[in-house]
Amino acid sequence: MQHTFQSGRGMVTSPHHLASQSGLSILKQGGTALEAVVAMASTLCAVYPHMTGIGGDAFWLVSYPDGRVEVIEACGAGALQGSIDAYRNAGHTTVPWRGGWAANTMAGTVSGWQLALQQSASIKNPLPINALLEDAIWYAENGYVVSESEAELLASKQNELLQNEDFAQSYAPDGKLFQHGMVRKNPALGHTLRQLAQDGLQSFYAGTTAQNLLQDLQRISSPLSSEDFSSHEAVFRKPLAAKLKHAQLYNAPPPTQGVASLAILRLFEKLGVQEGVGFAHIHGLVEATKQAFLFRNAHVGDPRWMTEDAQAFLDNEELCTELAHKIDMQRASPWPQPSQAGDTTWMGAIDSSGVAVSMIQSLYFEFGSGVFLPQTGVLWQNRGASFQLEEGAWNAFVPGRKPFHTLNPALAHFDDGRVMVYGTMGGEGQPQTQAAVFTRYAHFGMPLQQAVTAPRWLLGRTWGSESQSLKVESNMDAGVVAKLEKAGHPVERVAPFSNMMGHAGAIVRHADGMLEGAADPRSDGCVAAF
Repeated sequence: MQHTFQSGRGMVTSPHHLASQSGLSILKQGGTALEAVVAMASTLCAVYPHMTGIGGDAFWLVSYPDGRVEVIEACGAGALQGSIDAYRNAGHTTVPWRGGWAANTMAGTVSGWQLALQQSASIKNPLPINALLEDAIWYAENGYVVSESEAELLASKQNELLQNEDFAQSYAPDGKLFQHGMVRKNPALGHTLRQLAQDGLQSFYAGTTAQNLLQDLQRISSPLSSEDFSSHEAVFRKPLAAKLKHAQLYNAPPPTQGVASLAILRLFEKLGVQEGVGFAHIHGLVEATKQAFLFRNAHVGDPRWMTEDAQAFLDNEELCTELAHKIDMQRASPWPQPSQAGDTTWMGAIDSSGVAVSMIQSLYFEFGSGVFLPQTGVLWQNRGASFQLEEGAWNAFVPGRKPFHTLNPALAHFDDGRVMVYGTMGGEGQPQTQAAVFTRYAHFGMPLQQAVTAPRWLLGRTWGSESQSLKVESNMDAGVVAKLEKAGHPVERVAPFSNMMGHAGAIVRHADGMLEGAADPRSDGCVAAF
């Protein structure tokens, strides 16, 4: 059995061990948790490029020692010069998943780093930006070892991805795809990161880097323009909150699905489940997920277009009780419903002062839009592929509108003084895995690492699959699986420690300052601490 890692000074966790080491290095230099997360995030851009990059978006959830919690929303909006008619005139009835027309939203990641570092500087003297990006620059310029997950996704999606000539040049320079264990370099990304360190992060949006990005985007017919770059900024948001019996939970507000994550846990608590490893636990969470997703699917998107308030939904005790009463603890309710895919990285850090960060950063699909921009070495996201090309439809494409986001970082303040940051990649699975990890640890007393490692489940689609089955890892207790099937769940068994179950992680800071952390054996990551 894997043991939970413990330390007393500072701790990070991420889905790649090299990124975790980058974060720990910053903490050891006296950096804040915010600075450590920027270091981890940048290293992940270099060594985990199928999952994340500076061409994507991010959301930060930050807890301060005085109890304040805030969200940094670093997500881009739909192209200001784009339109539904432009897509139709180009022959598209839906937004494509790959190619220039899929690269239709601004990338917000770097603006999130910038705002996080401004906050960090208000806490203590900042470390130089080149120190934070040092590891990422080295791995981009000198090479990193291609992970098994990157190699597998590259092979499985090559027919889509290699249609982009620049992508093919980077990932199959001699006509052969990079394999697991090979060393890949991305010198253009290294140069871009050096330029950002030299000119400042704002140069991603207004400077040489911005010009190079825009030239390559326009060459492949992206609807993004210079106005999208110059008008973009990350912003602070008030987090969503939900009170449970022994903890106050926080998550990111719309356009993310954070409301679904909190609603699952609100509804589950009302079910009164007493045991944490059996049928009632899993069935209860799956059924709570269905109720939460019905609200999410009907209402959540850019809040400027929403007709329902997410926080009001969570605060409505009568409605939450009514939805919980709809759950039959013996029978599965009908499903499917529309769902979202996505590939992402979650990372967490807590420093010695008690600043705690839960951060999630993504390109949306694996390798994003598949558009590799050769001047900068950046892969651009395809988050706007979720837009619909129908006037007035849910999440319809409108210039300047932010798309619906699966991304949602999670954080909890316990009544006994503990602070917990937790999260996962996995699109549709993010709220479900968050609920599994949190309830195992907080409701049923499971050790933190075991809560992350134990067999998981997933309702709905992930990794591009249209399946709506209840997927369970095959090392789950056979008796529990049999009860799920008997209750009417369309169970589909998948391999143990499957990537489709996400790459979860968590860190808990106790009231006395002791830290404990967990990383997911399904990922390439680890906890790093001192």
